[in-house]
Amino acid sequence: MKKLSFILLLSSLIGWCPDTVHAKKTYSVPTDVQSSPRDAKVYFKGKLVCTATPGTIILKLTKEEMKQGVDLTFRKEGYPDGTVHATPSQTKIGFFKITDAMSVAYEFPQSSVYAQDPTIPQGAAGERVTRDNAGKTSLERTIIRWFFDSDPQGARIFYRVISSVPSEVKNTNETYLMTTPFEETRSFNIQGLTYENSRDVQIEIKIMKTGYEPQVKRFNVRQAIDQQEISSFFMLVKKE
Repeated sequence: MKKLSFILLLSSLIGWCPDTVHAKKTYSVPTDVQSSPRDAKVYFKGKLVCTATPGTIILKLTKEEMKQGVDLTFRKEGYPDGTVHATPSQTKIGFFKITDAMSVAYEFPQSSVYAQDPTIPQGAAGERVTRDNAGKTSLERTIIRWFFDSDPQGARIFYRVISSVPSEVKNTNETYLMTTPFEETRSFNIQGLTYENSRDVQIEIKIMKTGYEPQVKRFNVRQAIDQQEISSFFMLVKKE
């Protein structure tokens, strides 16, 4: 009797019981987080767990959370917060369990960007230029003035697309236009280009003429859209 009383007293002092110990056990769950548009922050239980999507994080989940799932909150400037409920899934090969993992994706409503950027035409924020809908989007129909000249004239003009978001807009090889002086009104035909990502895309213009050093200038696509123009003058320098 004294031995049983001692055990009960010791248990009450250290706060031990099987259920309590089991509830505190957590499981490490690799979680892929993605958003559209990207570069969103992800929060779990009010704490920042990913500074910029896409990414892979490790969540510590209890047995109950493993069964019931958890909520992840996505935040990006200019958009309302979004919450996604996700439950871990098990990947197996034959009879062998590999791991518990989650993949969570959230798409922000495109209309919300108007509050931050009123220059975007209504309904055009989510449009994309592709081979299948060429000429059908507001962005591709945007006609701008292209003008380049040089001293001396007769220099060859090349252009290419340079993208810092290659997963959305691909880089391109150099394309020959003509010789200076060059003036033309033409529309964009850049696959994957949107008003959202046009800030991360540049058009590179290279000028070349025999006996002179080549010159390169880059123009931000979003700025070109706003100004309705890409233009520059090149003062060529003779090779030594």
